[in-house]
Amino acid sequence: NQRSSTSPKLPPLTRDPPHLFQTMASTEGGSHQAGMDRRLSSAGDDVLNQRPSMKLNKSLSTTGMTGTKTKKKASGGGCCGFCKPKPPIEEVDAVCIGGGIMSATVGLMLKQLEPNWKVVMYERLGALAEESSNGWNNAGTGHSALCEPNYTPASGDTVETSKAITVNENWQLSRQYWAYLATKGLLPEPSSFINNTPHCTFAYGEDQVDWLRKRYAALHKHPLFEGMEYSEDKAQLQKWAPLMMEGRDPSDKVALSRCDVGTDCDFGALTRDLGKAFMNSGGNLLLFHTVTGLKREADQRWLLTIKKNDLGAKSCQVRSRFVFVGAGGWALLLLQKSKIPEIKGFMGFPISGEFLVCQNPEVVDKHPNKVYGKAAIGAPPMSVPHLDKRIIGGKHMLLFGPFAGFSPRYLKTGSLLDLFKSIRLHNLIPAA
Repeated sequence: NQRSSTSPKLPPLTRDPPHLFQTMASTEGGSHQAGMDRRLSSAGDDVLNQRPSMKLNKSLSTTGMTGTKTKKKASGGGCCGFCKPKPPIEEVDAVCIGGGIMSATVGLMLKQLEPNWKVVMYERLGALAEESSNGWNNAGTGHSALCEPNYTPASGDTVETSKAITVNENWQLSRQYWAYLATKGLLPEPSSFINNTPHCTFAYGEDQVDWLRKRYAALHKHPLFEGMEYSEDKAQLQKWAPLMMEGRDPSDKVALSRCDVGTDCDFGALTRDLGKAFMNSGGNLLLFHTVTGLKREADQRWLLTIKKNDLGAKSCQVRSRFVFVGAGGWALLLLQKSKIPEIKGFMGFPISGEFLVCQNPEVVDKHPNKVYGKAAIGAPPMSVPHLDKRIIGGKHMLLFGPFAGFSPRYLKTGSLLDLFKSIRLHNLIPAA
């Protein structure tokens, strides 16, 4: 194609100084015509073609850019990578084992009390609150003895209340701590994990009604139980618990006590929020890490062996001054490995509680309470029947149970051998 006659003419090449033209032509070339021809062609005397071959000359570096042979690094040892030396032991101040409500609480408290401490939390699964703390794996009751019969056993003509008062005091401390964290911006709006839900105690039959009447008389004047109500009137019971009274025989001897200040707690949501606060405060949370060994050393520090459950599948060791084992069903096996004397005689028999769930809004609206009944004489405490209003993940529902379940696993994601691994000579007799 011919250049347009109106285009500006380029300066003639001959205007370049002769010595500059000769210098550029003898090297790589320039932006002038001869230089461009030089750069677009390659002859035998080109510097790139004169570069020594790395394959033919083993004395060169591995890059071929220098004449010095690259020194090989010393091998890490081992045969085919199976016998490599162990990584150095990491030193920390405190370790929390497990990613449930207990470890999340203790870990955050440690970071608040000792901000400069190195605190690490290990969780074997891929998220916090996947086992007992999960909202679906517990009753979600804010245990304050407002409705739980086991805290007020019969004692002659009255009931024993000391345990109920202690439990209520501890629950109020928990609420105060969460309120403090919320004011500091470490927890979100409290309604995301705790909600007001009336607590009721249900009595059926003359004996239970007599016990509940005495329980009410012993508790309702105490400041922690102020506002507790009691009724045997069927019309009043129909207002408090319409779903429970619907279709019931009018001749049934029943009674209810009721406290408006009860709570329902989504411990799964709370655990995840506490975990975020722990990390924002400088704590280190490591998921997919299983603590497989726990040993006390001569200087009273603890040596932990941790297995990584990710694709690397490597193991490491950590030395810590303090260890908190909040690992739920995994705690028994770990404490046995620690060989602390307090673990002798302990054994876990994995009987679980299973609940029926109703998410039909028409049914859920008829029962706004948590209602606990009284277990049959001789029945284990966990057999206490209850019909609970729950809020899990923001969704309203009812849970009814528990129904007995059995599994040799100590965790829902545990091993079928958990029960058998825990058997020791020192716990066989207590278990029997």
